[in-house]
Amino acid sequence: MATSLTLSQQLKQQLKLSPAQIQAMRLLEVPACELQACINEELQKNPALEEGQDQNMEIDTDNGDTTLQDDYDPLKNEDFDYDVYVQDDETYDPSPSIGGRPHEDIPFSMGTSFAEYLKSQIYLTKMDKPDRHIAKFVVGNIDEDGYLRRTVEELVDDLSFREGLVVADEKMADIVEQIKQFDPVGVGAYDLQECLIIQLERKPQTPAIELAIQILENHFQSYSRRNYEKVQQRMEISEEQMAEANAEIMRLNPRPGSAWIGTVVERNQSIIIPDFIVEQEEGDLNITINQGNIPDLHVSAEYQQMLEDYSKTESNNSAQIREATRFLKTNVDNAKYFIDAIRQRNETMMRTIEVLVGLQRDFFLQGDSMYLKPLTLKDVADRTGYDVSTISRTFANKHVQTEFGIFPMKFFFSDKITNSQGTDVSTREIKQKLREVIEQEDKTNPVTDDQLVEIMHQAGYPIARRTVAKYREQMEIPVARMRRQLVK
Repeated sequence: MATSLTLSQQLKQQLKLSPAQIQAMRLLEVPACELQACINEELQKNPALEEGQDQNMEIDTDNGDTTLQDDYDPLKNEDFDYDVYVQDDETYDPSPSIGGRPHEDIPFSMGTSFAEYLKSQIYLTKMDKPDRHIAKFVVGNIDEDGYLRRTVEELVDDLSFREGLVVADEKMADIVEQIKQFDPVGVGAYDLQECLIIQLERKPQTPAIELAIQILENHFQSYSRRNYEKVQQRMEISEEQMAEANAEIMRLNPRPGSAWIGTVVERNQSIIIPDFIVEQEEGDLNITINQGNIPDLHVSAEYQQMLEDYSKTESNNSAQIREATRFLKTNVDNAKYFIDAIRQRNETMMRTIEVLVGLQRDFFLQGDSMYLKPLTLKDVADRTGYDVSTISRTFANKHVQTEFGIFPMKFFFSDKITNSQGTDVSTREIKQKLREVIEQEDKTNPVTDDQLVEIMHQAGYPIARRTVAKYREQMEIPVARMRRQLVK
């Protein structure tokens, strides 16, 4: 029993993430367009973190080590070792020493993104500072269509895992409900049903709108399948009432995120900022990370000196000295964490993009999607030595600039199956074939999912009916019954 308890405690200790690890994971997920803001926030929050080259540092060009000009003896304190906080790696130079020449000429957009628009509304609420921080995290989980795809429990777990912040489910649920009152109307909904109901509830109430709300609340499945007669019978309403309620629902936006367009200036300025740049040069591919306007970062020499002075004070046992030393140590430590996290972010991003470009080399040379190979996150993870979750964070919400345009990183990934010839084919290829078959069907008698399975098998793609249905839904193609067109 005692042994079992000990093992359990050991496992919990192993699973607990250090502040440095949490910081590194958080920054790894940040795209280039948001990194500058993160750095500015950290600079304002931590006085021990400074930008620009450290004037008290000299660089040994022979070995690349960075050392302090002043030599002082390491502190012999049982609580901490000063040497840990003044090391060779306490200066961060954003100039890409990996991956080629810098791309400082790449502009950062001044336009307002959909996420930024939502975050700006947080400050119009009565939330206090801690709640605003949680709200920003929630907004960050809202997709481009305006939906919040994660439950309250999942948001609580994610926040605890990424930032070590424990939030009660009730608190998270309350903040989510407040966000659902933001514009555009319907944003923050968990699904289409809730999204439409929110929009109807925000409208001036009329008999038709009230009826539409009842239909969506009580008969959503039947309505979404266009079984209007069934809805009429169950609600005991006339065909005219059904038509009026349906007209109100059809005026709603199923993708509230697309409703936000900003001003004309913002639309013109709202450009995609690439995180990676891949260029051809005499048949070779050069890879760089977009550093934009990222400044040099270093630990404040003044803070380091104060930490040394306080630690050498003879009266270092006094409460004031201990408190001051603890404050200095914490800020220096956090500055080091942040600098290391930025460096680790770049190293991880460079390693992963190098592997991905190598695996999809033909596409980056030719620019034709037909050259894309079936690829999963695990394929990249296996070749980099990183965990799949690390690869996911590295490529999340990021883009790559090529000579053929800018592409989201998810563009390069697709599951694979083995066709009848024993060759791996991507799901992208399968979806394209499905779309072609459906586009060529007789619109008065469209092919069912069962018929699609048979056609795909004959074409050499052995997929199951549930797979056909899943791919069809992903491509937003309705079922055969809803694709049928009447001949007049």
